[in-house]
Amino acid sequence: MAFVSLLIPCFVIGTDMALSCQNADDFVGASSPGDIIIGGLFAVHSEMLHPEEVPIKPVIQNCSGFEIQVFLQTLAMIHAIEMINNSTLLSGVTLGYEIYDTCAEVTKAMASALRFLPKFNSSEDVVEFKCNYSDYIPRIKAVTGASYSEVSMAVSRLLALQLIPQVSPASSAEILSDKIRFPSFFRTIPSDFHQTRAMTHLICESGWNWIGVIATDDDNGRFALESFGVQAMANNVCIAFKEMLPAYLSDNTFHTKVDHAIEKIVKETRVNVIVVFMRQFHVLQLFKKAIERNVNKIWIASDNWSAAVKISTLPNIRQLGTIVGFGFKSGDMSSFQEFLRNLHERPTENNKFLREYIMLSSICAHLEYHDFQTCISNQSQDDLLENIENKYQIWRDDFLNANIEPGFIQSTTLAVYAIAHAIKRQCKDRKCKDPSAFTPWEIFPDMLREFSLEENVTQIDSDDSKLTTEASLPVVLYKKGTAKRLLLQEKNIFSYYWRFILMFLSDFFFCLGFVLCTLQKVQSTCSQHCKPGQMKKVTESPHTCCYECVYCPENHYSNRTDMDYCYRCNNKTYWAPINSTACYRKTIYFLAWTDWFAIFLLLLSTFGVLLVLSICVIFTKNLDTPVVKASGGLTVCYIILFSHFLIFISTVFFIDVPTELKCKTRQTLFGISFTLCISCILIKSLKILLAFSFDPKLQNFLKCMYKPIPTVVTCTGIQVIICTFWLIFSTPFVNQNFSIPRAIILECNEGSIVAFGIMLGYIAALAFICFIFAFKGRKLPENYNEAKFITFGMLIYFIAWIVFIPVYATTFGKYLPAVEIIVVLISNYGILCCTFLPKCYIMIYKQETNTKSAFLKMVYTYSSKSAGSVAVSQVSLDSKSSSLRATISETCNTEKNSVNGNCHFQVPGQPLIKGKVLPKNAARTTARKRLSSI
Repeated sequence: MAFVSLLIPCFVIGTDMALSCQNADDFVGASSPGDIIIGGLFAVHSEMLHPEEVPIKPVIQNCSGFEIQVFLQTLAMIHAIEMINNSTLLSGVTLGYEIYDTCAEVTKAMASALRFLPKFNSSEDVVEFKCNYSDYIPRIKAVTGASYSEVSMAVSRLLALQLIPQVSPASSAEILSDKIRFPSFFRTIPSDFHQTRAMTHLICESGWNWIGVIATDDDNGRFALESFGVQAMANNVCIAFKEMLPAYLSDNTFHTKVDHAIEKIVKETRVNVIVVFMRQFHVLQLFKKAIERNVNKIWIASDNWSAAVKISTLPNIRQLGTIVGFGFKSGDMSSFQEFLRNLHERPTENNKFLREYIMLSSICAHLEYHDFQTCISNQSQDDLLENIENKYQIWRDDFLNANIEPGFIQSTTLAVYAIAHAIKRQCKDRKCKDPSAFTPWEIFPDMLREFSLEENVTQIDSDDSKLTTEASLPVVLYKKGTAKRLLLQEKNIFSYYWRFILMFLSDFFFCLGFVLCTLQKVQSTCSQHCKPGQMKKVTESPHTCCYECVYCPENHYSNRTDMDYCYRCNNKTYWAPINSTACYRKTIYFLAWTDWFAIFLLLLSTFGVLLVLSICVIFTKNLDTPVVKASGGLTVCYIILFSHFLIFISTVFFIDVPTELKCKTRQTLFGISFTLCISCILIKSLKILLAFSFDPKLQNFLKCMYKPIPTVVTCTGIQVIICTFWLIFSTPFVNQNFSIPRAIILECNEGSIVAFGIMLGYIAALAFICFIFAFKGRKLPENYNEAKFITFGMLIYFIAWIVFIPVYATTFGKYLPAVEIIVVLISNYGILCCTFLPKCYIMIYKQETNTKSAFLKMVYTYSSKSAGSVAVSQVSLDSKSSSLRATISETCNTEKNSVNGNCHFQVPGQPLIKGKVLPKNAARTTARKRLSSI
């Protein structure tokens, strides 16, 4: 290490590349003759030397920075060609190769690609211009490479002119899948679409949504970043920052921008995951700076550097944190390793790359592993030239084996075999020892069969004669605390079968669990995760991943973390409190049988029924007594008592779960029963008033009105019609009342409030008429006078229903039916008690007054008091002369001012008033006749 630190970091150049190439042959890095030539493009050197000033001559510059891993890929191509030549795959046809160094630059790659296009067996390296290249035979039949997508894009556009197949083992840009723009391009690895999709799944499964991205500012980096951005957006992953580093190490701003990227990573403390789409030597420079700043993050590697040995063996790499990425599936490396062990015995005349490696390893042979690797990459030109002069060479095959990246070696081998299989199909009926037997574009359809449209790659079977379409992305993890590469397992995370492209998910999650065990404790989010019961509230940040967590409002819930919104409880039968993780079924309320208030009301109704039955028994036992006859007779009493019975029964329909039958029955039963009761009481009031009224005009009116059966039928029939129309056109129904947040009140909706009001209003109208008639007869004989008690009963009814209206309008809930039950019971008890209990009292406790003689005596006494009453036929006094009228009556009753039954009374200032004196005996006779008919 001490030796390396003293070395001046100069550019490394090849032996024949020390000076500008003098002829085209100097341009070739490795070559071998054969019947069919295959081209190769590899970035054996990491950069191309650029002059400090703008170039004034079109001279191709030399390269520096020997890349041992890419050098091994060139050896893999040579090894694969030699294995094919030694096998029976092509039946005696040998493959040759020409491999060029692109130096990771498009300019150098284009110059190399031009070497592939000249006409075969031409004395000059000249590319002929033709409108149709169908019969044009170029020097090579196919090309393997290039290493980087940006280079492959440029080369593919040039090769597409003659449809020369190009198979890349490392270019993963998604745009290269476009067969319109790149018709002759193929590859043996999945595109960035699958890689970025895998990265996004890994990020999502790890619970991260706030990450940084660093990429090279070239086509490969930009396309990978674009693809990843689309996948990240689709999976709600936000990119906190994007840093683009220059594509070329020779860029003067490269180290400045690396420092800026590291500063950005350090500044963004909430970003703990960095996705890196860069070339290996870019990553190496970035990590060196990161180690100096003690940056500790999760690094997600692209396939380009995920298994890079130079990075996994970087000193103090464990300080960086954890590196996880996706690589390429490797195959059996035993044959290639054997090839490397015998490599030093091979001639180097036709392989400048090998000769350069031998010289570099001789210079750095005395160093340890990592220092040896650094020495090779940074060896100066002077040391290299000195070694050439000394001719002293030392071989280190252990270093080559240690730097094998199996994924890239396998991909390169697959590329060569894919070309060989396509050539084999062309050679079935042709003599392919003649290079002009077929053109490159003729193997193009065979190449399409080797590679599906979904970029499936080929894999060599054990007999080297058959290819299968399968690719994979195993997980590579640099575990914190060790500097060694840890390959989790060889099982594919993604198996891209071209027929079953979606089958990768099961394999992905099978293998992903191993990675998540290492990463599960790392947090990389802009905001804290919102717990179940919360939702995201977007802040002023432009990123959707930056938010606040707020509780779900009432009747909303969230059952997962980081939900963008809360679900509303699916219907009105569920509810949820604030900060709820689930909806709960609402409690259903109704006036149940078991409710204490319902039990109390049922007891009152039961007592009422018993009271009705008791009164019925009492009246039946006193069937022929004057009190029963004075009540209208047993038939009328039975009808009234039956209606009271039905009213008490109707309260049962207000309790328990409402049904359509209950809702329709309870109001109609109550309305018709109450109407029947009031109608019968109205007839009784008319009869009593008719019996004891001595006013001729009132008598005539009452005689016209008193039609018992028609009146009862008509009054009740009108209510029946009202209820019938109500049930037909707007029938009551069961309703769910959601006015209480956490409950559902089952209640009967009356259907039409107007119809309900008409029904009650009609009962009230009948009760008011009955009240007027009863009020007029309130001073009739006390023991047999029902009018006074009917008046009290009607007053109780009016008070109950007047109070009911505002209470009913302002009450809601399960006790709303109870309010109606209460008013029904009060009005029913009031009328029942006022109508029948006084008579029952007489029949039980004052039986002596319930005889015919006592009744006649009472009638005589009342008639005697009323015998002197004067029926005034013509009274012209105004309403203020009531006292005068009393004086007239008193004067005439003394019979001093009466002459032959006529009474004349003169008041000063008033006209003469005439009246008629009713004889006492006549009055008594009339009263007795009327009462006897009751």
